[in-house]
Amino acid sequence: MTSSRPLDEVDDAAWAPRDVATLLFIVRGDEVLLIRKKRGLGAGKINGPGGRLEPGEDARTAARRELLEEVGVRPRSEPTYHGELRFQFVDGYSMRVHVFRADDCVGEPTETDEAVPLWASSSALPFDAMWADDRLWLPSVLSRGRVDGSFLFDGDVMIDHRLTLESPTGAPLSPS
Repeated sequence: MTSSRPLDEVDDAAWAPRDVATLLFIVRGDEVLLIRKKRGLGAGKINGPGGRLEPGEDARTAARRELLEEVGVRPRSEPTYHGELRFQFVDGYSMRVHVFRADDCVGEPTETDEAVPLWASSSALPFDAMWADDRLWLPSVLSRGRVDGSFLFDGDVMIDHRLTLESPTGAPLSPS
C-alpha cells in the first residue's frame, strides 16, 4: 500500500492486522486518564492506556492488564466495550484496536517505564499532542457512544479515514 491509495481501495475482507491491541479510557467526573507514551508506537504522543493482546488473552483482560502495567491502577468499574478501530500504515504495519471505557480507577496513577499518566478535562483534550484520528472519535467514546473506524497513516500523518459514530442510545451520529 502506498500513501496515494485511499482506504476505499483497501480490500476489507482480505485485511488482517499484524497486531491486535486495546485502549482503555478511565473517566472520573469531567476528567479522563491519559498517558504520554515513553516507548513503542506513538512514543511521545498522548493516548489512552492500552497495548497489544498476549497469546490467548481476550481484549477486556488485556485492557485491564495494560492499565495496571502502564500506570499502576485498576478500573473501578467493569470496562465497557465501545468499538473497534483499524489502522493501516503505508509501511505495511497494521493494527486492530478494541476501545473500552470505565468509570474511575482504584489507586492513584503513577509513572512507569512505559508511560507518564495525566488527567485531562474531557472538554479540553490535548489533541495537538495526540494521534490525528483521536479528535474524530474520542469525544463520542467519552460520552458513552460507540465507534467503528478505519484509518490510513503515513507515519504520523493521517491520509484517509472511514468512521461511523453511534450515540449512547444507538442512534447514528454524522459519519466523517
